[in-house]
Amino acid sequence: MSSHGGTRAIIAALTANAFIAATKFGAWALTGAASMLAEGVHSVADTGNQILLLRGGRVAQREATDEHPFGYGRAPFISAFLVSVILFSLGGLFALYEAFHKLEEVLHGVPNELLEGGWWWVPLVVLGAAIVAEGFSFRTAIRESLPLKGTQSWPRFIRTSKSPDLPVILLEDFAALLGLLFALLGVGLTLVTHNGVWDVVGTSLIGVLLIIVAITLAIETRSLLLGESATPEAVSAITASLASAAGVQRVIHLKTLHLGPDEVLVAAKIAVEPTESAARVAEVIDNAEVAIRAANPQVTALYLEPDIERGTAGDAAPATGTSAG
Repeated sequence: MSSHGGTRAIIAALTANAFIAATKFGAWALTGAASMLAEGVHSVADTGNQILLLRGGRVAQREATDEHPFGYGRAPFISAFLVSVILFSLGGLFALYEAFHKLEEVLHGVPNELLEGGWWWVPLVVLGAAIVAEGFSFRTAIRESLPLKGTQSWPRFIRTSKSPDLPVILLEDFAALLGLLFALLGVGLTLVTHNGVWDVVGTSLIGVLLIIVAITLAIETRSLLLGESATPEAVSAITASLASAAGVQRVIHLKTLHLGPDEVLVAAKIAVEPTESAARVAEVIDNAEVAIRAANPQVTALYLEPDIERGTAGDAAPATGTSAG
């Protein structure tokens, strides 16, 4: 992915959420609307999430060390998983707790500050402004994602993307817009009907929404943390380039692993033309390396094991040379 594009989308979301969080808490302080408090906490969680994503991107750029010989490319995966945890706990569970607390107040006849105060219009203005700001942030995330999405559907892009930044921002912004609509529904119907139950409903919907998004993110990032192969298209291109390299007879087997969003490890066993020259085997390996990296520049770690086929196809014996990478 374009890391620059992902960073731009993260910064746009961070700026929007930091501003929106302050206005939502101000509206809650004036009106006591549970929906506004839930949305304020939601925006704080999103702001923290964007800081985590930026941090993960910076850590991923560190050089490899003896302790981490393949580098820190998976740092964005860890950040994305932490985002799901924060959304679930700080966002979703808190919203449901606040909805339960507000329901108790309604059932016990506690006066509703939103209905009795003179600031009833503040949440409507804040929510309207927040929808506009989140809309701009969402548009930025969509624009940065389109070149990577290609002809895929949006759900498939989110499921298959090896870089979590843009999918996380897309889901967060989409959830933020839906959450704002739920808050607007809850506050609006409370004002129209003079029944605080609608504020509870809006807050509950926000909580359920955030939990669903958090679980979706957790499932996707868990798969990345466990280790995913390159895309089928990338594997096909790598296999074809390897098989066509000078001196390579065929690819016996090949495995790939994403070490990070833009880093792929390739390990393959190849049949090379029969020879008793170790120098020739090394030359074939070098040709194969050049072909693979030309086909996929994301291949940063490459290990090839040469075999010489003797007799029937598939009857291979180790070559005189050693593995090269």
